[in-house]
Amino acid sequence: MDRGTERDVPPSRGAGDGAAEPAAAGRIPLAVVVVDRDGLVSHWSTGARRLFGAAKEDAIGRPALDLLPVSGALPEEDDVTLYGADAAAYDGLGPDLESSLDGRLSYPAAGRARLAVATDERADVLWWAYPLVGPGREKLLVLAADAAGLRYDDEDAVFERIAPGFALHTDFPGAEELARRLPEILPSMSVGEGARIVAQILELGYPVLEFSQNDRVPVTPDWGVPRRAERKARRERAAQARAEGLPVPQEFADEGEDLEYTAVRERLEFLNEVSGRIGTSLDLAKTIVEVSRAVVPRFTDVAGTYLREQVVAGEGFPDGVPDTTTMWHRVALEHTDEPGRWDDVVPVGEAMPFPAHTPFFQCMTSGEPVLVPRISEQMGHAIASQFEKRDIRPLITGRSMLVVPLKARNVVLGFMILLRHPERVEFNDMDRVTGAELAARAGLVLDNARMYTYQESVAETLQDSMLPHIPPRMAGCDIATRYLPGTLLGRVGGDWFDSVKLPGARTALVVGDVMGHGLNSAAMMGQLRTAVQTMAALDLPPAQLLRNLDDLAQRLGDTYLATCLYAVYDPIASELHIANAGHIPPVLVRAEDGHSELLDLPTGAPIGVGGVPFEAVRVRVEPGDRLVMCTDGLVEVRGEDIGVGLATLCESAAHPAASMDDACDTIIRALNTRGGRKDDVALLMARLNGIEPDDVAEWRLSLDPLEVGRARAVVREQLHDWGLAKLADGTALMVSELVTNAVRHSHSRPIELRLVRGDTLLCEVDDDDHELPTLLNTGPGDEFGRGLRVVSTLAREWGTSRTKAGKTVWFELSLPRRSAGSAVR
Repeated sequence: MDRGTERDVPPSRGAGDGAAEPAAAGRIPLAVVVVDRDGLVSHWSTGARRLFGAAKEDAIGRPALDLLPVSGALPEEDDVTLYGADAAAYDGLGPDLESSLDGRLSYPAAGRARLAVATDERADVLWWAYPLVGPGREKLLVLAADAAGLRYDDEDAVFERIAPGFALHTDFPGAEELARRLPEILPSMSVGEGARIVAQILELGYPVLEFSQNDRVPVTPDWGVPRRAERKARRERAAQARAEGLPVPQEFADEGEDLEYTAVRERLEFLNEVSGRIGTSLDLAKTIVEVSRAVVPRFTDVAGTYLREQVVAGEGFPDGVPDTTTMWHRVALEHTDEPGRWDDVVPVGEAMPFPAHTPFFQCMTSGEPVLVPRISEQMGHAIASQFEKRDIRPLITGRSMLVVPLKARNVVLGFMILLRHPERVEFNDMDRVTGAELAARAGLVLDNARMYTYQESVAETLQDSMLPHIPPRMAGCDIATRYLPGTLLGRVGGDWFDSVKLPGARTALVVGDVMGHGLNSAAMMGQLRTAVQTMAALDLPPAQLLRNLDDLAQRLGDTYLATCLYAVYDPIASELHIANAGHIPPVLVRAEDGHSELLDLPTGAPIGVGGVPFEAVRVRVEPGDRLVMCTDGLVEVRGEDIGVGLATLCESAAHPAASMDDACDTIIRALNTRGGRKDDVALLMARLNGIEPDDVAEWRLSLDPLEVGRARAVVREQLHDWGLAKLADGTALMVSELVTNAVRHSHSRPIELRLVRGDTLLCEVDDDDHELPTLLNTGPGDEFGRGLRVVSTLAREWGTSRTKAGKTVWFELSLPRRSAGSAVR
């Protein structure tokens, strides 16, 4: 208790003598323990740790009887006087603490006991026990104090006894303070639960200390630092004694320092506890919620978190000092008020600027905490003026407010608005320091999450830009794809798929996987994908393409490895030409019987190993067969043999589906719901429709200029047979130009002319000249160079590519549509 608080109080004349003035409130350090209905500790205060020797983490959830061992009551002369409800039921010593902890009491009890502590010393403990009724699991509130700590300033004072008891009435000065401060010593409880406990205590009897038959002192718990005025008075009296050369009373020299030390230690414990509760992940949204919840209700009753627009958007570091145009997003709001009270007035997700006259603007521009002991009506009106058609004044007026900046690298990322209920103690200078330290730690955690979110956003953007938008139809095949990001931190990976149009109505199908995750893997994926597209356009055989890709990876560096599956589908020859570089094999589903199988391919080494040969195989396919290619993230689960995933892939791929998209979804559902998947997934499915022989026409032309006229004639005739007479003139003109060039530049081998009717009309001219033609700027008088200009103008698409024997020049035309919208065939 505060020495000096009671020394001049005249003793009262008995419990029934109304002439006596009630004594001032005593202050003693209390241990606060809450026991639930199962007899287990649900709250264990710092004072309980000091008195009983058990740490909070060791006490929560343990039986209360194990932590508060009662070795017996004190002798008869230390009898207990009980007041209040059911006081008449007590006789002699009354019930002991063990009876209360056993839950056998339905009324409040108090007493003195000897408790065994870890050092085998005996502690003289005063205790009060309150049975709790109503909702919730809390069953019993126990307040305890070390009787040895109750020393009176007056050495001549003699007390017949010191015993705890209850007051019948609540008009002692300490009753109101108990109602206000009890939630502070029960920070793990909500305001509603704390209010319920306070109401029961005041109704059943107020805790008091009886120093004699006629002197009862109300007890108020003190968990923090004494009032600044008290500390100041002690320091002044100690300084005066030193100045006069008098000995400084030990109580003045040490007590203030001890309480200061205790307060600082409790604040450090609080900050360490908060630090352990925030930053459990790098998810920005989760971190924001953790920061807000960490301070409610222990440090504040309301916590609103605001962040700058760039931070919320996961963009780069915000530039410049905030001003009145800076938009602040309310990203979290935690409070102990009744549910929904704040939601409509200050909803989460709202963005707004703050005027220069507000404390928030001062905090964000100075980067320092701003303390407002009480929000006056005038300030409440000024703050509320920015909320259109919403009156925020009832929520903030009269409350104590602390605004703390969330900073990182001296840049304000946001701020927190902390409010305490009017009945709670105001924020003070120590709270300002605590809040600043709290904000500094929270700002660092938020910045880490922001930087991770920014890097992940950049990687995702990079990866999205690199993943192709594959057309659903290529020559002779339909294609469907799926991409799923990983579930690990840094879930952006190096998985990719692709399809490339090749000469001869062929299509290259590619699936690859750069090992690792993150921005570097995504960048490496982009380099490899670009290289594959470039080499595929050169019409390199699959094994040679992988050989060249491996050489490129060696030149780029040996940091990354990649697997790759490269397949060339020839719809005219009904053939797949496939090479593998360390990738899982594809699945081929036969249209005839629905049977699915993993293709037996030479595995090969991953891209980047270097110096390893690659082999390619040819696989015969039929129209309607489906090829399924994926990365190992779809079939591989930690702790499970990959064979299980491959078997599931084969089974799900063979399942009938109404469309290609449905077939992909069936595979994803079958494999993605097993749990344990961490890696990203790329899936490519191609239905190999083939091209019928009747849709292909081929001619061999000699190197005679007269063959140009023959080429025009056969093309016209074939297009009339296919019902494409509308395309005859334009096609004949472009064929004439290409054949003319081929006759002029070929060496010895005959020219090959081919028409392919599919979703488009494809025309190809092959010769044995290896030099690719280029599009030239031509004038009216130029004799050469106008042929490709004509092709470029009339064709839907055109191109050139090298072959083993020379080159191919090709163009495509869109087919005319019937009225129903289908292509003419």
